[in-house]
Amino acid sequence: MRYWDISEPLEPQSATFPGDTPFSQEWVARQERGASCNVSSIRMSTHVGTHTDAPLHYDGKGADMASVPLDAYLGRCRVIAVRGEGSPSLVPASALPPAKLRGAERVLLRTSEAHDHRVWNHGFTALGPAAAKALADAGVKLVGIDTPSMDHADSKDLSGHHALYKGRVAILENLDLCGVPEGDYELIALPLRIVGGDSSPVRAILRELPTDHP
Repeated sequence: MRYWDISEPLEPQSATFPGDTPFSQEWVARQERGASCNVSSIRMSTHVGTHTDAPLHYDGKGADMASVPLDAYLGRCRVIAVRGEGSPSLVPASALPPAKLRGAERVLLRTSEAHDHRVWNHGFTALGPAAAKALADAGVKLVGIDTPSMDHADSKDLSGHHALYKGRVAILENLDLCGVPEGDYELIALPLRIVGGDSSPVRAILRELPTDHP
């Protein structure tokens, strides 16, 4: 079955949220220097590239990355194209009517046809609280978006995050959905089991559903 890798590459050029630790790699051992194998260490914010937020990210008493249920990150999902409105740009709840969400267990939002993981756009489209509530009310298990956050860059209350948290909805951010048609797929996007972690990088994959899938 065909699959789409919807993860951003991780490299020093990867854009980071202002103030976050960028991606860097250091070689600990190299064969060219006489070592038996090549070994490297990496340093980065857990919010660089495609990642999921644990509740601990926005609730000091919330579950850490090692404690979140994994079922939200595996299973059928729906890719939906939307356009942000207003300033700051937010996904309007009207773009996610019940008819469009009916039967959707997980929803991935494509806000743009172009995606460059090396460019930081301060005016990116965020989900915001109204659209987040619409998704939570529809019983969605997970929401993903092709921008850095469910809330705009200057948000202090993270109301979109909290609306999803209240509905027990998992989060994926910084997806690359370019070239992925709207429709239903299988999502595989498991986080690392980081004890005390507020977030984790993921390798997010979409697979086409079998032709006999109901």
